[in-house]
Amino acid sequence: MPEVEGGAVPPQSKGSWTSFLKSVASFNGDLASLTAPAFILSSQSLVEFSAYWTENTSLFVAPTKEPDPAKRSLLVLKWLLNTLKQQYCSRSEKLGSEKKPLNPFLGEIYLGHWDDEAGQTQLVSEQVSHHPPVTAYCITNEKHNIRLQGYNGQKASFSRTIHVKQIGHALLTLKPPNSEEVETYLITLPALHIENLIYGAPFVELGKFIHIASSTGYVSKIDFSGRGWLSGKKNTFTATLWKDGEGSESHPLYSAEGQWSDSFDLKEGHGKKAKTVDTFKPANVKLSRLNIAPLEEQDVFESRRAWSSVAKSIEKGDMDATSHYKSRIENAQRALRKKEQEEKRDWKRVFFSTADSQDPKEATFQKLVKMVMAPHLGPNAVWEGVAPDKTAGVWRYDDKKAAEASKPFHEEGLLALGENQDGTSAPVSRVATNLSSKAGTDSVDQSPIDQSRSTGDVKGSGV
Repeated sequence: MPEVEGGAVPPQSKGSWTSFLKSVASFNGDLASLTAPAFILSSQSLVEFSAYWTENTSLFVAPTKEPDPAKRSLLVLKWLLNTLKQQYCSRSEKLGSEKKPLNPFLGEIYLGHWDDEAGQTQLVSEQVSHHPPVTAYCITNEKHNIRLQGYNGQKASFSRTIHVKQIGHALLTLKPPNSEEVETYLITLPALHIENLIYGAPFVELGKFIHIASSTGYVSKIDFSGRGWLSGKKNTFTATLWKDGEGSESHPLYSAEGQWSDSFDLKEGHGKKAKTVDTFKPANVKLSRLNIAPLEEQDVFESRRAWSSVAKSIEKGDMDATSHYKSRIENAQRALRKKEQEEKRDWKRVFFSTADSQDPKEATFQKLVKMVMAPHLGPNAVWEGVAPDKTAGVWRYDDKKAAEASKPFHEEGLLALGENQDGTSAPVSRVATNLSSKAGTDSVDQSPIDQSRSTGDVKGSGV
């Protein structure tokens, strides 16, 4: 780890990094709107992050094979702990530091599937709201009768470092062996903060705690702690699992401790008399590769295709082109929102709908909410895991919609991205340029990048 301020920042980027830190420290609002220096930008959209939940498909389906409800809950806890490395640590390990992802646009979709010894596991991720930004996802393995769905919004703020509050939750449903009764697990989301920011090599640390509450009555609580100023290790945690009404956090059936990014122990009991039943290293788990359609077969609203020109520009280090293509999408999206407002209509979600409070499944959900709310948070606490006003609703996967979904997903097509069929900017994108259109024509001004595309000077940067 660098020990000098800005030690991991490339020499050519030190000026922009210093300016960025000053902007972050003085900014009042949503930090997601700030433009980060080129070396810290990711070519990956946040809508893709849903895939990190189940790259470990063997652990994901394991609870469906365990007949004992307590041990089944322990396997859910083990799976969740293992996903933390993929969700919050894998990018910094692969890229050297955490990168700022692209902010998804409304309607952006990410589709894929894993094919391995667990069978086929399907992923659907959709940006269901832009203001506030909310991503909904659903991951299903029909062979093993297990599904994970959820949604989350993120609100970033600055106090010594960047803090990210995650608003939303996940629901895991499965059928135990030889049973047709559905079991439900409510999973709450951790708070995040960014460490090592001043050195230019940021990484994610988790804070506070999360719960897993099961319809069978078992509850898990995971407490996160990181490296302190003088001692400790990063990504450390302790966890306990007990049955509601029979045990407690201080008298659990099982416990766990260690580093979620490195190694941890699962134990029967708690404290000095606890017996270790498993020592687990997430790095040793075989991860499955997500299969997605080639770009030319993707719908224009699918993430990789929509952002392809932006991603290529970031990878080339061409910030002028990055800004151009990114602004083109953003301006087109603003125009769409204005049109919807004028026509007094809402954007149609392809795979998700807001929850129906009369659905019996929602009654189960509310019972699980009560399990995680008391007594840990107090009688007057407000749990933001379900805050419709902050996430534009409580989102659920809509099987009927999904069955009817087909490409093209939206009639707006490329115009929603501010793009013409030939890859140049459409009028709706309103990209500012200094060029004039030819007199006597109805053509819209082309930017220097659009003009170079038409003459062939820019290669391989089109959608």
